[in-house]
Amino acid sequence: MRDLDLTTLRLYVSVCETGNIARAGERASIVGSAISKRLAQLEHTVGTRLLVRKRHGVAPTAAGQTLLEHARTMLDSAARIERDMQGYAAGVRGQVRVLASVSALAESLADDVAAFLQLPGHSSIQVDLEERVSPEIVRGVRDGTASLGVCWDAADLDVLQDRPYRSDHLCIAVPRDHPLAGRERVHFADTLDYEHVSLPVNSAVQVMLQRVAGALGRPLRHRVVVTNFEAALRVVRAGLAISVVPREVAGGFAGLQQLQLLQLDEPWAERRFTVCFRDAHALPPAAQLLLDHLSSKARP
Repeated sequence: MRDLDLTTLRLYVSVCETGNIARAGERASIVGSAISKRLAQLEHTVGTRLLVRKRHGVAPTAAGQTLLEHARTMLDSAARIERDMQGYAAGVRGQVRVLASVSALAESLADDVAAFLQLPGHSSIQVDLEERVSPEIVRGVRDGTASLGVCWDAADLDVLQDRPYRSDHLCIAVPRDHPLAGRERVHFADTLDYEHVSLPVNSAVQVMLQRVAGALGRPLRHRVVVTNFEAALRVVRAGLAISVVPREVAGGFAGLQQLQLLQLDEPWAERRFTVCFRDAHALPPAAQLLLDHLSSKARP
């Protein structure tokens, strides 16, 4: 197969998104016949049909859908390369992409990165942070889309190396008038009689809570699923459910006076975070500096 050119892939993605060659041409300021010629050449290159004609346009075939996913990934990588090179042209001598869990970002990671960038000699380093769930963090670092990942050390790191980072403490957030509110500490089993606010099912903390509930022979009942802890605390404050949240996050919540935080009396309630990477010796200098800075925050 000959090399695929990005311009054709960009036009192909546009045709798939609009479902119409003419509209894709308007978007790219190019005549539809020129796009059709490129698409025909693309089908010849890959050796299979990519689009089928519909009554009001076109749609990707099964092979075309697969190519669409790959094309979007390639275009995203190309855009990232362009941005990174522009950073070097502007004098940025280091660029580090970090994937991090919602807990790490909500607690101390952003402050630690800001402190790192303020250190002498780091003003020419750019750090990009992106929130992901743990499996996506591991996959992104493993596949090379990010230099570093920050997640709970209970996550399956696969072949990645890691260094310890900070830790936090999970607790139970309940409304002030909840039946559990009179206690100072609870076991996780005590909370299973009540509906929970949950994070996405593939987040590390949710996977762990499901596993613990299963070991107890009890279901973990979800009433609301949210994407971050602040949203979870808002649901708790409204009295809809209770939630497992890090005390370090809940402590800064504006509506804390309407909640009560109960100590979670479980050995896994103290979570340790880790910074993961593919190979410390292969990290770019800027990423190595950031790794050293973050790992220095680990509790002895």
